[in-house]
Amino acid sequence: MMTEAEYSKKTDISHRKRFGQFFTPEPIADFMTKWVLEGLDKSPEILEPAFGLGIFTRHILKNDPTASITGFEIDKTIFDYAESNFASGNNQLKLINHDYISFSSRKKYNGIICNPPYLKFHDYDNGKLISEVNANLGLNLTGFTNIYTLFLLKSIFQLKKGGRLAFIIPSEFLNSDYGVEVKRALLASGTLRHIIIIDYTQCAFENALTTACILLCENSGPENRIRFSKIKNPSNLNSTLSDYRSIDSEILDPKAKWRQYYDSDITTPEFRNLVPFSTFAKVSRGIATGSNSYFTFNTSKKFFHHIPEKALLPCICHSVDIKPPVLTKELFDNLSKSDKLVYLFKGVGMETNTFVRKYIESGEVNGDDKKHLTSKRSPWYSLENRRPSPIWVSVFNRKGLRFVRNEALIHNLTTFHCVYSNDTIETDILFAYLITDMAKEIFLDNCRQYGNGLIKFEPNDLNRGYVADLRLLSEKEKEFIVKIIRRIYRDNSLDGDNVERLDRFFRAKYTERAIGHNELQQ
Repeated sequence: MMTEAEYSKKTDISHRKRFGQFFTPEPIADFMTKWVLEGLDKSPEILEPAFGLGIFTRHILKNDPTASITGFEIDKTIFDYAESNFASGNNQLKLINHDYISFSSRKKYNGIICNPPYLKFHDYDNGKLISEVNANLGLNLTGFTNIYTLFLLKSIFQLKKGGRLAFIIPSEFLNSDYGVEVKRALLASGTLRHIIIIDYTQCAFENALTTACILLCENSGPENRIRFSKIKNPSNLNSTLSDYRSIDSEILDPKAKWRQYYDSDITTPEFRNLVPFSTFAKVSRGIATGSNSYFTFNTSKKFFHHIPEKALLPCICHSVDIKPPVLTKELFDNLSKSDKLVYLFKGVGMETNTFVRKYIESGEVNGDDKKHLTSKRSPWYSLENRRPSPIWVSVFNRKGLRFVRNEALIHNLTTFHCVYSNDTIETDILFAYLITDMAKEIFLDNCRQYGNGLIKFEPNDLNRGYVADLRLLSEKEKEFIVKIIRRIYRDNSLDGDNVERLDRFFRAKYTERAIGHNELQQ
């Protein structure tokens, strides 16, 4: 028998990623199958929309040998292995080598269990399918939607009255823009019963940058309350059936981030006078080149290709290169001298230069002009027009948000988001607030969680996040803040007690407690 572990070793990761294949751990498969079967009579009809090697079927037949199972699998490679695994003595199993989504069938099942593929629509479909889905289901799914949501919605449609469904999927949709439509459809179906979050500090799937959740659904009429649980280890799954938080389905807003219902670490309601971050700034992503290997330059590459300075744009390409809280001109010059990638090729307007022209032609020979982004530009080697921002914020984080004061006004790639402050508040005051733990705690409500403790903020997650209303600061309080932030700039370090003093100040200012006069005088 070909096991999931053997298949993973035998099969190239690129093939597995092409089909979005990440295998369900045994404890999770056991829990999901037992829950589905528990609510069904003997000889149930079970559907597996994404069969894989049949881990769910193995557990189903172990717990109920009378079950009949229909499995869909689009990947011919893994389909052949699965057929071999169940070649004899399993007349109850019908395997179909076909894409479940495009397979036309209105047959309904007593039980449905699935670990669907994890692919974005634009990696799976040319746009026709998503248009059909939206028209048929009355939804407004976008190309940013993951294909697993379609598996889920179609499966709910095929669930018999009284039937049970268990899905394990990324939990990102609970707190993302594209997930609004999915949550709305789930609530409208009246089948949602329980959402179990597998803590993002644990990664349920090998080689998958995602956090997981288990959805338990039952087609037995609308449920007034939805259960939420969160665990750190799959071995604790059984405890979720008795240890959960119950939320009235009437108050579940599809537009809200549902993290608040299962995460005890969300921001406490102690802070007052909070306003949207967009009050003071706008967050946009950094420059996307479409081919970093072509566009990024260090000093060595510059001399090798004889590219003139006028054809290079100063730009920080890797966030790891910026460790201090302030990017100064001196720091940038040192990075350049250290041969770090700190330039972007900008050939537009320089085509008459022999070496620039030659480098453009080399990109065309190598196919850089035909990549997803470059192929849509005219000319293909042009860069996005994006002015330097005074503040950067890191995209992916494990230790909380990291803000950088871009004093040198250098450009940046998508490894940082750009924070463009407006005239509502001084940039230094805004930065002083952003580096505090208080600010990071409040922003955390809007993050997207991935595996192994990794969190991500998209620009709109931050734009819609909340911050203290800095317009309420008095002139004396501003003077205090500027005094502290200047010390941080001088040392170019967040060590010491300067940040802690700022944090204490803002917490006191924006709670019911009053700031002490002595604090301001120090």
